[in-house]
Amino acid sequence: MKYDYFFRNATIVDGSGHDQFVGDVAIKDDMIVKVSQGGDIPSGMAFDATGLVLCPGFIDIHGHSDLEVLKNPAMDPKILQGITTEVAGNCGIGVYPLSDENTALHEQVQDILGKYSPYAWKSFTEYEQVWSQEGSGTNMAFLQAHSPLRFLALGGNANRPATEAEVKVMCRMLEKSFREGCIGFSSGLYYAPCLFADRKELLALLHVTKKYDRLFAVHIRCEGNDVLQSIEEVLDLARLTGVRLEISHLKAIGRVNQILVPKMLAMIEHARRGGIDVLFDQYPYEYGSTSLFSLLPPHYLRLSREDLQKILKSPKERSAIKEEMQDPDGWDSLYELCGWDNISVMTLDSNKQYEGLSLTEIASLMCQGPFDSFFDLLMAEKGTALMTDITQSQDSLKRILSHPLMCFGTDALYAGDKTHPRSYQAAVHLLDKYWKQQGLLSLEVLIGKMTSEPATRLGLTDRGLIRQGYKADLVIFDPVSLEDNSTELDPKAKPDGMVLVMVNGKLSFFEGEPTGVCSGSLLKSYS
Repeated sequence: MKYDYFFRNATIVDGSGHDQFVGDVAIKDDMIVKVSQGGDIPSGMAFDATGLVLCPGFIDIHGHSDLEVLKNPAMDPKILQGITTEVAGNCGIGVYPLSDENTALHEQVQDILGKYSPYAWKSFTEYEQVWSQEGSGTNMAFLQAHSPLRFLALGGNANRPATEAEVKVMCRMLEKSFREGCIGFSSGLYYAPCLFADRKELLALLHVTKKYDRLFAVHIRCEGNDVLQSIEEVLDLARLTGVRLEISHLKAIGRVNQILVPKMLAMIEHARRGGIDVLFDQYPYEYGSTSLFSLLPPHYLRLSREDLQKILKSPKERSAIKEEMQDPDGWDSLYELCGWDNISVMTLDSNKQYEGLSLTEIASLMCQGPFDSFFDLLMAEKGTALMTDITQSQDSLKRILSHPLMCFGTDALYAGDKTHPRSYQAAVHLLDKYWKQQGLLSLEVLIGKMTSEPATRLGLTDRGLIRQGYKADLVIFDPVSLEDNSTELDPKAKPDGMVLVMVNGKLSFFEGEPTGVCSGSLLKSYS
């Protein structure tokens, strides 16, 4: 057989968690057609991979590239770090189904998913048609997000409990998305409008999810003081419905809450032993990123930005918001948990001079208190406002990353010019810092968490391993020179040591540069 590519003398880490071995891999069309340890692949046009690691392409189980892929189809930010497959539509934030007149969702998602030309995809199929026209550098699978269902079913005000009739409408829409190929359902119980969903609504939607044997991925209601109750909430929902549960970016926010991490993990372990199909994912950083507006109490987030900015003009309203942020009741106040010193502006379209500074530093420059500076920034913002926040300790992060039930995700956002380094180098950062520098996990185990384990979770039976008959999604890197060069100030800095990335048998990255090839497939579920 004449092969399209074959790689000789590679150090193969096949994704299974088993020991690495030196061998050869042959590619024909989009498939791995031979894996050999005996050197019996014929000579010819070969790539000599002596001293290099060859492994499956990395799978990002928690992404937000719903609009990014339409703007930048080659998906270089993912390809440059070796990610060949992404699951989008997480945290209940998505872009379909929509009606023509509903613009509220556009405003709600812009700080997470970014801006895009006017869109009103009435179904996953309509979104898929645009996706297919543009193509993608990575394979992608999509969850049906909760927010669009609420916006469409509840009409003008999605920030309230749904009626029984409205829940039935959401269930019908969810079934339609599953029939069209969405691999699961996601909710973000921390974010409006999902936070207004009551138990009956969630149970109804999860019964539909179970009926189609799809995944339920959820950003839990609280990750701070009430994190244990929030984990118990979703475990109970999974227990009652039998749904497969994926807890998104598991963490405990706030210095005082780091002692809760062992209990969190014990709860999940106990639930799994009790028959609940639960796993979790995490990104390899102790600081996160989200909308600057999310610092506000939840009931203010139900307002349009225009109405919110009018309210922020009132000293009385400012005083009330400040009081709630200092003494929250049943919600995560990131200010109270992290403090102004640990909250920094990443993207601020209307006041770019403050990007990269903490709220404390900005307040000093504005010659006023941090709360008033924060309110003034929100009141002036006409575009995207993203922040970073130091949420957890390195010890807690390492405990979560090394847990047997954890698999890899980036939580990458592409809403502004500047964003969290995880959007560009999460995979390389994980390998560089937690394998190469610190030896937290063996290379075999760590790559398993980035390949076969998420593939199994997603029901991808032909990806995530280097095996004959599997799709040729591959990464080659130099273990000696591999290095993450990104920083908060320069998140897009290219890493060292990445040699080659292949998606479905086509080179997506080679000789130090992305190729721009869009060979990714849309991965669907049918049942």
